[in-house]
Amino acid sequence: MERVRVGLIGCGVISGIYLENMTRFEALEVVALADIDVVRAIQSATKYGVPKGCSVAELLADPTIEIVVNLTVPVVHAEVNDAILNAGKHVYAEKPLGITRDEASRTIELARSKGLLVGCAPDTFLGASMQSCRKLIDDGAIGTPIGAHSFMLGHGPEHWVPQPHAYYKKGTGPLLDMAPYYISAFVNILGPVRRVSGSARISFPERVIPSGPRKGEVITVETPTHVVGVLDFECGAVVHLTTSSDVWASKLPDIEIYGSEGTLIMPDPNQFSGPIEFRGRDGAWHAKPLTHRFDANSRGVGVLDMAYAIRNGRPHRASGDLAYHAVEVMESILAASEQGRSIEIESRPERPAPMSPTGLIE
Repeated sequence: MERVRVGLIGCGVISGIYLENMTRFEALEVVALADIDVVRAIQSATKYGVPKGCSVAELLADPTIEIVVNLTVPVVHAEVNDAILNAGKHVYAEKPLGITRDEASRTIELARSKGLLVGCAPDTFLGASMQSCRKLIDDGAIGTPIGAHSFMLGHGPEHWVPQPHAYYKKGTGPLLDMAPYYISAFVNILGPVRRVSGSARISFPERVIPSGPRKGEVITVETPTHVVGVLDFECGAVVHLTTSSDVWASKLPDIEIYGSEGTLIMPDPNQFSGPIEFRGRDGAWHAKPLTHRFDANSRGVGVLDMAYAIRNGRPHRASGDLAYHAVEVMESILAASEQGRSIEIESRPERPAPMSPTGLIE
């Protein structure tokens, strides 16, 4: 297969793992990196053996680049996505696709009008653990899926992030930051969501940075930090999702999914591997092996899958439609809390095709 030429915009911390992986995927050729700080782009290009570090305008003007990976900050995701599409290139963005449903919709419609593809993180659901769980469920291990409980519980990024202020602005917070991993994993296993309800609160209107160079600074919280959603899936399963930055400690699992024939404990959907446990009618818990490839941190495998989709004319798995669905679900959970009612979900993305246990992407 002819290699797909890739550019990347946004050379912050997360770019490192993307570049480690994308520069070793044989189907990809990373040819340029860009950042608003051109010096940082040049330094990253040197570090990862990429031919060119340059300005955003220079990267977008390169007619040989087919896919541009957008790793900018969330508040400008939609703006940069649209600039990439207007330059005639496919876009693969960090999550979320936009911080509002309208932003995400605009990007999807622009891509369709230009005959271009939109891809979006997370691609962790393509990894070994989520694909192994999917195969177990597809093979009937738990019978008919009935429901699930899922939890992302912590006490806020101010405990490990040097500058956590943006996390507490409107359009961010634990739901928009972390729920895409869970929603993508559930759609991969169960298909799309049809209705949501939810409750949300700001537990601490102010947060204090406990350590580091900004120790003692007060953060004003503008977004809910404890969010509980109930997701009704089109297949009939009912899923509970809690995301919180207000919890000091918990022993709850990341995901438990229940079926007519058993229960499956799934690992953190923000990771590519982790332990899987199953309990069926025999009353005993059994560890289940990982059956698929990509068990290390493989961020960027969604870009690889998208490249094969471009060359082979097939749908890509970490799609814009899936990312838009996640944004609609998250926005609707918050709206449901504000309005005191359940909200019907309009989008219906296709359930992504399963990955091959052999590890081949074609």
